[in-house]
Amino acid sequence: MELGFALPVSGSWATPENCIEIAERAEALGYDSLWTFQRLLSPVTPTGEQWLPPAYHSVLDPLSVLAFVAARTSRVRLGVAVINAPFLAPVQLAKIAATVDRLSHGRLDLGIGAGWMPDEFAATSSGFDHRGAQMSEYVAALEACWAEGLTSFDGRFSMLPRSVIAPPPVQRPRPPLLLGGAAPAALRRVGRLADGWISASTTDLTTIGESVELIRGAAREAGRDPDALRLICRGVVRVRDGERAPLTGSIDEIRGDIAALAAQGITEVFVDLNFDPEIGDPEVDPQRSMDRARQVLEGLAP
Repeated sequence: MELGFALPVSGSWATPENCIEIAERAEALGYDSLWTFQRLLSPVTPTGEQWLPPAYHSVLDPLSVLAFVAARTSRVRLGVAVINAPFLAPVQLAKIAATVDRLSHGRLDLGIGAGWMPDEFAATSSGFDHRGAQMSEYVAALEACWAEGLTSFDGRFSMLPRSVIAPPPVQRPRPPLLLGGAAPAALRRVGRLADGWISASTTDLTTIGESVELIRGAAREAGRDPDALRLICRGVVRVRDGERAPLTGSIDEIRGDIAALAAQGITEVFVDLNFDPEIGDPEVDPQRSMDRARQVLEGLAP
């Protein structure tokens, strides 16, 4: 079981100084990876109220943050969970990802998803109805963009004229490509095409093993080695006294929960405090958030 830690990208604690502190300390403590997530906007109701949870109200751009902390780390891997692929042309995401991979000397883990919020599709002039079908083609288009030398791509949703796209990523033939998604079709797509899966913040951790088995079964059917897949859980951790749920409770209880996830087939967990409303909220005291984050960072260290 590998263990990662999410950078402060949501709410009042998402500052340059805090990103650097968490990144440097996590690397020093032996964490395997650092993670970010994407949210372009927070829609409002007709009365002007934001209806998404506080974790989505104020979010830094995920790949910019990874490039920022790449300069202050040397070993720890840098992951995004996830970029919503339909919002960018494959060539755009391929160029940004290759750049971050080069700036980090080959440490990027690229998570992509199909997206789910109609408001963001409207804001990016993207098509909502065919987002699932687009994902398989998107993976192939990214691979074409990362090929060395002359390349091209002609698909239903995107195309790439004959061209050279340089420089390529450091990691060959591509940075690890991890897919999000929870529907059976999305999980089977992971097994067929990707290097791994990243669960959502709302995933039921008591039954996550069922998703793991569906992915592994699809890999076997596609002639791929299921043991080579990375099966990553976004660990929405909440340290609480007297409150109990998966990854909610005392530090020792949460350690036990992480071990239980390994028993369900999860290969990696990253601790994400951005989804704790007492930390990743624009209205909370950022110093208090950092104090709590330090406690968790030290207490769950590998």
